[in-house]
Amino acid sequence: MSAEAAKTQGDLTRTTIVRQKPLMTMPQILLMNFGFFGIQYSFGMQQTAVNPIFQFLDAKPEELPILNIAGPITGLLIQPMIGALSDRTWSPRWGRRKPFFLIGAIGCAICLFLFPFVSAIWMAVLLLWLLDASNNTAMEPYRAFIADKLPPSQLGKGFLAQSFFTGFGITLANISLFVFQKILDGTTAAGIPYWVFGAFMLGSVCSIGSVLVSVLTTPEIPPTPEELAALKAKKESGGGGFGAIKEIGEALVDMPTELRKLALVYLFQWYGMVCYWQFVTASMAKSVWDTTDTKSAGFEEATGWTGLVNGWYNIVTFSVAFSLVAFARRRGAKMVHCACLLLAAVGLIIFPHLSNKYLLFLPIIGLGIAWASIMGVPYIMAVRMIPSTRYGVYMGIMNMMIVIPMLIQSLSFGKIYTALLGDNPNNAIMAAGVLLGLAGLAMLWIKEPPIVRDVDAMNEMPEAASASSQ
Repeated sequence: MSAEAAKTQGDLTRTTIVRQKPLMTMPQILLMNFGFFGIQYSFGMQQTAVNPIFQFLDAKPEELPILNIAGPITGLLIQPMIGALSDRTWSPRWGRRKPFFLIGAIGCAICLFLFPFVSAIWMAVLLLWLLDASNNTAMEPYRAFIADKLPPSQLGKGFLAQSFFTGFGITLANISLFVFQKILDGTTAAGIPYWVFGAFMLGSVCSIGSVLVSVLTTPEIPPTPEELAALKAKKESGGGGFGAIKEIGEALVDMPTELRKLALVYLFQWYGMVCYWQFVTASMAKSVWDTTDTKSAGFEEATGWTGLVNGWYNIVTFSVAFSLVAFARRRGAKMVHCACLLLAAVGLIIFPHLSNKYLLFLPIIGLGIAWASIMGVPYIMAVRMIPSTRYGVYMGIMNMMIVIPMLIQSLSFGKIYTALLGDNPNNAIMAAGVLLGLAGLAMLWIKEPPIVRDVDAMNEMPEAASASSQ
């Protein structure tokens, strides 16, 4: 490739394409995001049911972080790659993002169907790797899909619609565990309760069904001539995986300073969230049912109650998601996210000190509010910082900011749990609260970019879109 062509490619990949994006109605935005419901049902089963399954198969509590290492590794490797590949893709028949989240949804459905049949830890770990890979393949293009489809004035609604369906999907996953526990008795020879089967089978149907709804009802916007030129330049410079890897490296070098600062917030935020997911069942079993025996009736009841508690905080999530749009407009996305994280911190510090299982629903409200913000508000800021031709790769890089803290947690928290926290799951939950509080304070370091006002008149003008440097 000539030096002139290389310069052209570089200019195009660092360009925001100002284009006609028609305003979408609220039903259209919800249909577009409905696939996120199934993806998040799958994630909800991973949050709530996989760690108890490990423990039903005789895994020790201190082994849980390393057994969950699939999440950060697959996220680190797959999401940036999928993001870069989807940026470089266009098919008049299949589109740009939809092929990737459809393939991911099919993988999720298969893994969820097979998961209850595991009979050994190695089988559960293998399926977790495959499930995580599928989740990551489906989830990353969905973030870029929102940025592709919506004008700036509707981006908040788009990302917080994903928060809504995140809460809805994970709520159904968690409540299904509790409901099926009341309906189905008995266990497999490996010690897996039969009620687990019902929840995972329902998840398999939801994963593929909801994504098909979005795929069939929401067309992608064809690329502008400028974007097609950028795609052509990328292919000429080297397509496939190697080109995507090169693009990830270039995007990391070009990353805006304020987006780099968000990585510190994500370090505390996601390290803390993983601690909560891994130890919430054991914490409740200890504080409410006064047991640490994973084979006891109390621990099994705590597993079902985890579904209700997590389901409740996700009900809070989808109840408050859209109200955060208005708060973010009035107060700024930075301050909203900071406040939400501090609410979660207070709730998690209180949570393990309660011995009444019904009172647990009060402090976890803070986590539900924070989860709505986590799944939407940072992306509202991020899309103001990055060029439109690089939405996919930067959404993948943002996922690296998620999974690297998860990887650090997987490698480090087992020793911390034993050496510093006294093998006490209640201390692990309080540590999660402290970390979320630190994440909230770190948000204050970020200088929020100005709100990009869509020129709504542009959306009604017939003129062709023009390109301008970000």
